[in-house]
Amino acid sequence: MSAIVWGLLAFFVRAIGFALDIMLFGSRLRELARVWTGSDKMIEVPATVKILTPAAQRALAEAERRNHFLYLPRK
Repeated sequence: MSAIVWGLLAFFVRAIGFALDIMLFGSRLRELARVWTGSDKMIEVPATVKILTPAAQRALAEAERRNHFLYLPRK
């Protein structure tokens, strides 16, 4: 009976060690990517430029003028 308990305990300890090894691998991979690229992000996706129609540009400008005072820092 004690052999089964010790076997289960050893299995759980090995499983936890394996999970920690996987986490450590990910952490080291991220550090390696940071060193190679100089960025903390593993993948940088360029921003997509969306061309707005003139009506959409006018609506956006009007909304920005209307909400301009909402974004000022408050004292």
